[in-house]
Amino acid sequence: MRSQTAIFSKLVRDFMRDCPPAVLSGTTCAEAIQQMFGDHTSSVVVVDANGRLLGILTEQDVTRRIAFQIPPETPVEQVMTRRVLTIPAGEYLYHAIGRMRRYNLRHLPVLDENRAVIGILDLYDALSAASAQMVQQIDLITHEGTLDGLKQVKTAQVELAAELLDDGLPAPEIQALLTHINNDIYRRVTDMCIASLTAEGWGQPPTDFSIIVMGSGGRGENFIGPDQDNGFIVADYPDEEHNRIDGYFMELASRLVTTLDTVGLPLCRGYCMATNPIWRKTLSQWFRQLDNWGDKRNRIALRLSDIFFDFQPVWGHHIELARRLRSHITTMLREDRAFLRAMYDETSDHNVGLGLFGGFVTEKENPYYRGQINLKHHALLPLVEAVRLLSLREGVEETGTLVRIDALQDLGILNANECEDLKGAFIQITNLLLGQQIADFRIGRKITYFVHPDNLSRRVKERLIDAMKAIDRLRDRVRAELTGNLA
Repeated sequence: MRSQTAIFSKLVRDFMRDCPPAVLSGTTCAEAIQQMFGDHTSSVVVVDANGRLLGILTEQDVTRRIAFQIPPETPVEQVMTRRVLTIPAGEYLYHAIGRMRRYNLRHLPVLDENRAVIGILDLYDALSAASAQMVQQIDLITHEGTLDGLKQVKTAQVELAAELLDDGLPAPEIQALLTHINNDIYRRVTDMCIASLTAEGWGQPPTDFSIIVMGSGGRGENFIGPDQDNGFIVADYPDEEHNRIDGYFMELASRLVTTLDTVGLPLCRGYCMATNPIWRKTLSQWFRQLDNWGDKRNRIALRLSDIFFDFQPVWGHHIELARRLRSHITTMLREDRAFLRAMYDETSDHNVGLGLFGGFVTEKENPYYRGQINLKHHALLPLVEAVRLLSLREGVEETGTLVRIDALQDLGILNANECEDLKGAFIQITNLLLGQQIADFRIGRKITYFVHPDNLSRRVKERLIDAMKAIDRLRDRVRAELTGNLA
């Protein structure tokens, strides 16, 4: 089943063939055709002296424009196809598949960052990596990078998730795919915003920077319709340049969050976005802010840390900024265990939703959800938070909950049974939540994290209770180890 989503993480460079036969500008048609014949290929690319792509000559060009129509000594650039669709080597393979199918292309030249041809992608090779079931979904989520196209991508996500869940794929794998698509939208929208700024005279970004996502996006655990949690890490620059440089990034942040909202990633109601100076800082400013949070340990600092500590970079050519920031967090928490205790205290009321006699604790105040279980607040968050705290304590730098659980087992913090129970609990809860959200979406009901126990079979209820008991045991352990309180 894993192969169904593997296609969405593969890159063009891993499937391209070696650089195709190339001819220089000025080569005659006769020479170009002879090279195609000798190399047994159906095309040659036309390049300049630096290897940059100028055009392509295909079998169709030969039959339509050359054979019996022009002298063989005609320069190849007079008949080649000049407007050639290409693909960067680092682009995702599923984008290439969507583009080739949309434009009925058999071959797609692959370029490096200097627009030099370094390979060619064959549609047959690309499709061999995708199951037939996924090809239709690829068509739906590879619209061109326009606002309307990206809106359609967001809409298609739900049906993709529903199809995969119906086929029995575990929810965490579907969440990883949803997060991947959302992060890809971040990258494409960022490129659009930078291009518009450049066209309007703002120029290119004045210094290196990285865009990060936090919360469920940083963990790779998006459900349906997550809102934005993003920030900027900006390379350090002289203080006297602040107004100019931060002015650029303020404008970029404003356009980024507005466009993301337009295409279907809603604005964060808590203002956890790069438009807020708290989440838009140079690397040195981030270091100072983290140290300040560690010194204060007040409620605001702890809540901001809880959001931030799961960050991952989604855009930026210099991932070193994000790596150094992650390293700073790891060092800081190793040296300040009291901060982890304060983080636990802040979330100590996030109890598992089981009563004294083992029954579910359901909603009582909101009449619309009365009798239902909030599985996010009373099952998923207690698990995610407990695993995060242990991982931060042990210096585990991965952010995904399942990966953290495995890392804790490798370090000897969790035994094999605990690891199996907690991973099973995570899968059980996310399966229920994702299934409920898809059902709500299809009937036009507001997407939430509530599930009604009356809609669950007896077996599912029993498994959910077992999962919540495993989470409760983990939280008891975290409380004892971080606070010394055994009760």
